[in-house]
Amino acid sequence: MAGLFKKGHLIIIGAGLAGCEAAWQASSRGTKVVLFEMKPIRFSPAHRSENLGELVCSNSLKSASLENAVGLLKEEMRRFDSLIMEAADHTKVPAGGSLAVDRDAFSDYITRALEKMEGVELIRLEADQIPLHLPTIIATGPLTSDRLAKEIMVLTGTRSLYFYDAISPIVARESINMEVTFRASRYGKGGDDYINCPMTKEHYYRFVDELLKAERIPRRDFERAAPFEGCLPIEAMAERGVDTLAFGPLKPVGLIDPKTGQQPFATVQLRQDNLSDTLYSMVGFQTKLRWREQERIFRMIPGLERAKFVRFGSQHRNTFINAPKILRNTLQARRWPNIFFAGQLTGVEGYVESAAMGLLAGLNGHRLMGGMDLVIPPPTTALGSLVTYITRPAFKDFQPMNVNFGLFPPLNTKLKGRFKRRRFAERALRDLQAWKREIG
Repeated sequence: MAGLFKKGHLIIIGAGLAGCEAAWQASSRGTKVVLFEMKPIRFSPAHRSENLGELVCSNSLKSASLENAVGLLKEEMRRFDSLIMEAADHTKVPAGGSLAVDRDAFSDYITRALEKMEGVELIRLEADQIPLHLPTIIATGPLTSDRLAKEIMVLTGTRSLYFYDAISPIVARESINMEVTFRASRYGKGGDDYINCPMTKEHYYRFVDELLKAERIPRRDFERAAPFEGCLPIEAMAERGVDTLAFGPLKPVGLIDPKTGQQPFATVQLRQDNLSDTLYSMVGFQTKLRWREQERIFRMIPGLERAKFVRFGSQHRNTFINAPKILRNTLQARRWPNIFFAGQLTGVEGYVESAAMGLLAGLNGHRLMGGMDLVIPPPTTALGSLVTYITRPAFKDFQPMNVNFGLFPPLNTKLKGRFKRRRFAERALRDLQAWKREIG
């Protein structure tokens, strides 16, 4: 293993979104990169494709609007010529006001781009060691292998790295009953991009009752940690109260059934999952139910009576470090300045957020290799606000976080709603451009 860690190269372990973005950023600036990926030698429980940058949960990169923090983060990344954003923009599918992609085309685009890079050497092998003496980015993501996780625990001096989230099911479009469902986006944003399954009050409560009684995959000893709050299994949400889903992922607000002219009591939304418009994912339906129970109960949903499930939902382990104690705001480990962390390992949550950490780690990895000062993005930017969150003085209970405007420093003027969000975005992009000029 040690012989594959080449001097004069930036070592990147993990070729998910963060690792691929880091490799792209460093190599584009002239740094030689060795990128390790364990597929297809070994697959995690959630991965299926040999391609790099595989999406294992939703195919949505969330809001495309600059009035949303994750939309702003996307724009910041585009201004740094992000590979992940380039791939997403080339493989997007209709999704209302969101940016969603054909997951296979997306990962294929990333794979081909990096395979063509002369400065990137891709090694298909599980890296189970960390070369402390060489500049290295660890970007093994939420499904880090057990052997490498143990190495990370030794390096960081921590006992636990785990929490759990879940994957939503995908159904074949041809199996959806379009006579019962209707196409629409919430409040009409983006056109009729979602297929909506309307529920009456009686139907909804009958569905929740079956959901609460359904058989689940038992929690094992290593699954004691609580799931990330933003990705709870749908049955766990239902346990919080019979109306929780109607005010959460099944919220019907902004949706009118054209057959009745009325707003349904609850609505299950299906989002296009590929460019050929043959697959749809069930929005917010991450679950840990047994597969036969998923098929039985989810076919209770109007329009899904004969649904063909291309992929059932599942729950898998996520991995992250206690970043406030371990990382500098350059994404270097405090005790090991040659070692950078990127992606969900740092304690950010979400595809775009993970790739953004890869962007910064790749940029700083390149600068470290070149003997330059490392850089820290302005806290007024979406990228900088995330870095500030994960590296500020230690929390009592540090938990993963999506980017949001609540992380940004306050404005000097009192604004509300859209006007406030627009001002956040204007300030962020202005400060980002100034920072780019400053760091050359």
